[in-house]
Amino acid sequence: MSEAAARRYTGMFGVIASLFIVVQVPLYFVYSGAPPDWNILTRSLIGVTGCTFYIVYFIGLRHLVVRVSPAHEWAASVIQTAGLLWVAMVFVPQSMEVGAAISVHHDIDTTTEGPFAAAQYLMQGGISRLLMGLFLITFGIVVTRTRLLPAWVGRSSFIVAAINLAFLPAVYFGDDAADFYSAQGWGTTASMGALWSVWTLAVSVSILRSARRAPAEPVEPAEPSRHARTAAGIG
Repeated sequence: MSEAAARRYTGMFGVIASLFIVVQVPLYFVYSGAPPDWNILTRSLIGVTGCTFYIVYFIGLRHLVVRVSPAHEWAASVIQTAGLLWVAMVFVPQSMEVGAAISVHHDIDTTTEGPFAAAQYLMQGGISRLLMGLFLITFGIVVTRTRLLPAWVGRSSFIVAAINLAFLPAVYFGDDAADFYSAQGWGTTASMGALWSVWTLAVSVSILRSARRAPAEPVEPAEPSRHARTAAGIG
């Protein structure tokens, strides 16, 4: 696959994934109390579908980094792994929410109620913030050193990472979802999801635009000279 094609597909899947999460986040704020089942099921299905596209996006980012700078393959693996683990951290709580909505025969706030609600706190909060921080810091370093994308992408990666990590101590401030800064607060979870989706949308658009300037054909290895072939015993 050419670099242009890699950028085009990575950017495309990033845009699609980001738009799904952009649509999902407002559904958490439609109801002030316990939402009806349709709301929980709809937002969860939108979320897991978007994260499925994110899987392709993270794999594409690794491929793109390695193609542009093979020396950064280790960092590319960190980027991909952190991204995929973050997807897993989304899949599990979303599954818990859907299960609670289906099994409990009255409206509940599945982010704080239900048989497995407390188990979601770290997955949607602290662990997700750490994984996003790891992804963003590593991605920022790679972009800064390789000029894979415009400089603003690298700088914004560090800023968004710092904001994510600032929510780690929220675990000490209770679990009231109505609070901005708590283990399950709307700042720790929903606002970070919104910030993440808007950031990845902007970065994905930048990746798409960069495809116009990238080589359109795969780079073939240069044929060794006659002298080199003779020295190697193949001429």
